[in-house]
Amino acid sequence: MNLKALRPILRTAQIPETIDFYKEILGFNLDNYDEEWAWASLSKDGIEIMLAFPNEHEPFDKPIFTGSFYFNTDHVDEWWEQLKDKARICYEIETFDYGMREFAIYDNNGYLLQFGQEV
Repeated sequence: MNLKALRPILRTAQIPETIDFYKEILGFNLDNYDEEWAWASLSKDGIEIMLAFPNEHEPFDKPIFTGSFYFNTDHVDEWWEQLKDKARICYEIETFDYGMREFAIYDNNGYLLQFGQEV
C-alpha cells in the first residue's frame, strides 16, 4: 500500500489570475480548467498543482496556509534570475548552513513558494 503522489489544492477566489501566474511566471502547463466547477489542474516537470474556488463547507476570507511549498531544483540560481523581478520576494537567494541554496517568493495569492538546491 504505497502513496504515489501529493497534489496540493490551492484555494483561491482568483482562479484565472492564479492560472496566469503559474503559467506565465513559473512555466506550468494548464492541463485542465473547468469554469463551472471553478477548478483547474496545472503541471510542470512531474509536479502537479490544483486550484479550486473555496466551497461552501469551509470559511474563506483569503488564502491561508501556514506552511510553504518547497520546490527542489537543480538550477536554483537560474530560477532566482528568472523570478526575482516578477514576483514578490520573501527572501533573496542565499546558501544556508544546512546545505541548501534557496530563495522564496509569494504567488499572487500570498502562498509562499520556496526554491532550493542542495550544495
